Amino acid sequence: MGLLSDPVRRRALARLVLRLNAPLWALPAAWLERAMRSVGLEVYTQSFSRKLPFPDEAHERYMVSGTNVYGILRAPRAASTESLVLTVPCGSDATNSQAVGLLLALAAHFRGQIYWAKDIIFLVTEQDLLGTEAWLEAYHDVNVTGMQSSPLQGRAGAIQAAVALELSTDVVTSLDVAVEGLNGQLPNLDLLNLFQTFCQKGGLLCTLQGKLQPQDWTSVDGPLQGLQTLLLMVLQQASGRPHGPHGLFLRYRVEALTIRGINSFRQYKYDLVAVGKALEGVFRKLNHLLERLHQSFFFYLLPALSRFVSIGLYMPAVGFLLLVLGLKALELWMQLHEAGVGPEEAGGGPEPSPPLQPAQSVGLASLVAPLLISQAMGLALYILPVLGQHVATQHFPVAEAEAVVLTLLAIYAAGLALPHSTQRVVSARAPDRGWMALKLVAIIYLALQLACIALTNFSLGFLLAVTMVPAAALTKPYGPRPLYATLLVLTSPAATLLGNLFLWRELQEAPLSLAEGWQLFLAAVAQGVLEHHTYGAMLFPLLALGLYPCWLLFWNVLFWK
Repeated sequence: MGLLSDPVRRRALARLVLRLNAPLWALPAAWLERAMRSVGLEVYTQSFSRKLPFPDEAHERYMVSGTNVYGILRAPRAASTESLVLTVPCGSDATNSQAVGLLLALAAHFRGQIYWAKDIIFLVTEQDLLGTEAWLEAYHDVNVTGMQSSPLQGRAGAIQAAVALELSTDVVTSLDVAVEGLNGQLPNLDLLNLFQTFCQKGGLLCTLQGKLQPQDWTSVDGPLQGLQTLLLMVLQQASGRPHGPHGLFLRYRVEALTIRGINSFRQYKYDLVAVGKALEGVFRKLNHLLERLHQSFFFYLLPALSRFVSIGLYMPAVGFLLLVLGLKALELWMQLHEAGVGPEEAGGGPEPSPPLQPAQSVGLASLVAPLLISQAMGLALYILPVLGQHVATQHFPVAEAEAVVLTLLAIYAAGLALPHSTQRVVSARAPDRGWMALKLVAIIYLALQLACIALTNFSLGFLLAVTMVPAAALTKPYGPRPLYATLLVLTSPAATLLGNLFLWRELQEAPLSLAEGWQLFLAAVAQGVLEHHTYGAMLFPLLALGLYPCWLLFWNVLFWK
């Protein structure tokens, strides 16, 4: 008998959904415990609390506390060495109540089957991703974010795979799949293919990035729609944010997906029975795993659910951009060498350069000063906004979150005075070749950073390389300085973030005005800092401690005297 084909089960699901639609939030932990025990699960709860570094205005929370409820269905044919997870995140309202009802209905159905070879954990978390992170840290007995939580009283085996479910309505027109995890991690492609297969088998419509999949790849519209979906994935992955609870599972080497039921395409309609059948098929297939998913790709880009771009096709794009930096560094090295051996031994170049004195060597002070000052600015950008928020709120009429963002922007803008600061430190005897040596160091520094970023998060590395490499190669202290200065400002990390936000909303067919874009930029900066301190997202420290100081070196080269 298939899932929920019995009218009794279908009525039970309807009663659960009706019960959960009542305005009873916070999470009804006691009721969930009783409901899970009534279907024969081992039920446990976990309490957690977390003080955020500054108030989260997007979710209106600061001192966060909650309770996670989870039930374990023990495998009758195994020794509890492996497990699967079905999780439902719950926020401050009842928008995901249908998913909780479907989880309980699936638990009741799974309890009556005897073919399970892995334990199945049914997890309901409070406070969205914070509850998921608290449970995962306690399950793996680690504490990487400073979360305070009670230890877990019950455990299953090593988690092999997880599925997060989000349903905002009981009428589903399509299932949208989210794959982007924390710091750009992606699940194994086989898990995505498995879910798509069962959706096709059940006649369910699947979407990616909220977009319908192209039907005709031979016309112009098909590839253009695929390109739009691919660019949306690149922007989502580059943000480093976990776009669903699955993103936190990936940190622990657990392959996971987030499935969202949306009600946008009125020509398609499915009830929760069809969604439940697809989930049942996925878990039955995962139940047969003999080892972790590893055969398919972990690095890929998706223009559609049925097509992917492998790492061997997209990595050469970053390689060619890094090759530009390598060739420019080689050119600077040869110019320094030719100037060192004397003008009579130097070969003529196609572009005239300022006269260089052959007998002089590059003074260390001319390199140490801008390097130290730029790194100090990056360190201040990383540390001071959060530490100084209370001082700012005492002297200015702003909230803590606004104080963090405004302090960050003030330090960022203060870096534009770097050339004037270094000129006071650098000796007046510094040779004219100092800017060449500084630019050589800056190019090598930038190339190493972009290479490392692209290996772990291609989308972020590619977007930064596309914007920063041309400006880095062209910058020099003579020629059209206003043009070079404008190019550097437009390709700075902050300007890149702002431009990507406008592009992201344009691809979503929801364009922004300048005022709306600026407000979204300020909110994105605040969320980036908050997610670094809350979940360990690495975008903020990468920009503050790495790319911003490197950009300041090129700014210093431009205004070198």
